[in-house]
Amino acid sequence: MNRLDWNLLDEDGRRQALSRPAQSRSQTLRDRVEQIIAAVRDNGDQALLELTATYDHCKLDTIEVSEAEFAAAEVALDPALKAAIQEAAGRIETFHRVAAPQAVAVDTAPGVRVERMLRPISRVGLYVPAGTAPLPSTALMLGIPASIAGCPQIVLCSPARADGLCDEAVLYAARVTGVHRVFKVGGAQAIAAMSYGTASIPKCDKIFGPGNAWVTEAKLQVSSDPEGAAIDMPAGPSEVLVIADAEASAVFVAADLLSQAEHGADSQVILLGSSNELLDRVEAEVARQCSELPRRDIAAQALDHSRLIAVESLEQAIEVSNRYAPEHLILQVDNPRSLLDGIESAGSIFLGAWTPESVGDYCSGSNHVLPTYGYARSYSGVSVASYQKQITVQEVSPEGLRNIGPCTLTLAQAEQLEAHRRAVTLRLAALDRIDMERNIMEQTGVEHRA
Repeated sequence: MNRLDWNLLDEDGRRQALSRPAQSRSQTLRDRVEQIIAAVRDNGDQALLELTATYDHCKLDTIEVSEAEFAAAEVALDPALKAAIQEAAGRIETFHRVAAPQAVAVDTAPGVRVERMLRPISRVGLYVPAGTAPLPSTALMLGIPASIAGCPQIVLCSPARADGLCDEAVLYAARVTGVHRVFKVGGAQAIAAMSYGTASIPKCDKIFGPGNAWVTEAKLQVSSDPEGAAIDMPAGPSEVLVIADAEASAVFVAADLLSQAEHGADSQVILLGSSNELLDRVEAEVARQCSELPRRDIAAQALDHSRLIAVESLEQAIEVSNRYAPEHLILQVDNPRSLLDGIESAGSIFLGAWTPESVGDYCSGSNHVLPTYGYARSYSGVSVASYQKQITVQEVSPEGLRNIGPCTLTLAQAEQLEAHRRAVTLRLAALDRIDMERNIMEQTGVEHRA
């Protein structure tokens, strides 16, 4: 890991210190993904079968996972793993149900009722990677909020192994979360299939889930096409930033850094420390623990573009963290809650020595599909709200129109939108006529019927 002192860097040096590994958006990648998307749009399932043979090195007879495959996966799975998936699902559901948006209604003026009603997105597509390792936890993180939101159609795509089957744990997690259909398709072709539809895979309105550079590029392309699909958020490599004080455990800090570094060679980990002695101990501990990891080669590559940065105070560390806007932020300090008010941008925050980022990845209850690559400045992680549309409703009575009509007229006139103004003045004039007629009838003793 590169060792730096924040206060010895000029502005350019600070920008470089917080720079992320460049995402691969080469013209070659863009062109190839565009070709894959076009092939799927033109040839549907046949293109998926051919692309699966090319990229996943397996020949499929059918694209959709069968009931027999679901049953076999459940039988084959270790009971302890099934229990852990169920346990994690319970906590994820508990948190997401409580955090879900609620319908609201309020009178903003006498006779003016404004409401918000919630409607699920009709068809959503979930992508669960299975490149260097299967990710059943991602199936939980995507499927549970979709089910809580009440999406009528939830489909999931995940790459098949060489034997033509999806990972058993991913299938089990999909069933636990209430996913309706699962397809053995991966990569950019899966994103294309869910965005445009094929004979087997229904066209989805919104696509969710992480992936490699090919998947990310495909999501960007389909989301920019009016005939494609919306996406959850822009994505980049996984990352963590740790803020640690002098009393932090170097063993714990090193373990947290490595837990992200092992995700991929393009992952990035950063430690902001207010103690040079701690930075020394963490640096040594990272080297020791990395040598013991099964994925040490991947972690070592990630560490090549990671940083140990000395700061003069925890307050300065928060400033640096906000500038970086990390996907995961770990506060390994004596009183972590005291720092929360200063944090402006982070995907998810982990407080104190006993809260490793790993629990958020799996089973604390929060969601691990989070904004990366600095997008935490403007995006939030996946939640029930991600799967819903929030539709506003307003109802205005005659009294209400009299109350807010003048405000509307003034603003419409300021914007020189005469039709907007007349839509109100014509109604106010009609109300004046009704009032006049009522007064005449009352004066003449004739009963008024509205």
